[in-house]
Amino acid sequence: MKYKNRALKITSLFLGIIVFAIGVLNLLLVHPVPGFVFLILSLLYLPQTDALFKKRMGFTLPPVLKIFLAILVIWFTLGVSDLGDIIDDWSM
Repeated sequence: MKYKNRALKITSLFLGIIVFAIGVLNLLLVHPVPGFVFLILSLLYLPQTDALFKKRMGFTLPPVLKIFLAILVIWFTLGVSDLGDIIDDWSM
């Protein structure tokens, strides 16, 4: 049980770093609004946020929901947003 909890924390932190990086790139290269949204969204992945949710609201976000949300953010960023077009232009 202890290993499962540690793996979930590491995965959550890793996904939070990815979403934070997407937010910073959107903030600098595309537009501030999606950048700030992704930066705020990246706070959901911090382990301290789980404790805050549990204390204030009585529940935490399930890890499956966090993973699904991260996949949607990455998919949206690479497929639909302007940041995906910028990354495509750099690769050519």
